[in-house]
Amino acid sequence: MELNYITFGFFTGLSFILVIGPQNLFVIEQGLKKQFVFFVCFFCSLSDLLLIFVGILLFHYFETYFTYNINLLLNFFLILFLANFIRLKLKEIFSDNVIEFNKNKINFKTVLFNLIGFTFLNPHVYSDTVFIFGNLTKSFTIFEKINFGIGASISSFLFFYTIGYLSKYFSRYVNNSTIWKYLNIVIIIFMIFLILFILSNMFNFS
Repeated sequence: MELNYITFGFFTGLSFILVIGPQNLFVIEQGLKKQFVFFVCFFCSLSDLLLIFVGILLFHYFETYFTYNINLLLNFFLILFLANFIRLKLKEIFSDNVIEFNKNKINFKTVLFNLIGFTFLNPHVYSDTVFIFGNLTKSFTIFEKINFGIGASISSFLFFYTIGYLSKYFSRYVNNSTIWKYLNIVIIIFMIFLILFILSNMFNFS
């Protein structure tokens, strides 16, 4: 019976994490660059694990104090963060040597800053890992909650390390400046649409 809750948690977690988002896109990008791949995957997986267990164990507390204003504030900072990320991508596109920029100029502090922003400024991370999982498991016993959390966390580790190292493997096929520029253009377009989506939700545009 315990294994069933682990399996349930695994497939539930996987169903939510498969949706493409800025965090997943950043993991793929770092894999393609072959920069800090293990750490990036570990950070994202561990963050999910912590948020999942916070959600399933402390759901009622966060349901009370995670107000609309906090959600609005996180969205505002996420938009600023994404706008700055787009600015840096535009800088990459118009730099003289994209390959050199991608391989040599990025540092660990920049990667960590981006990871924190993409992970903890995104309200959807909390809605999935804290509120949805918390609400889903609120009637479970403590042991069932833990087993569900283990299953959901395993799916995060499996997913992030898979996309990270698959991207690293395929990086050999994108090792020229033209492809890197097109990839950056795709990333910029995705981030712009994400900003517009966030704004539409914030202000309920029809």
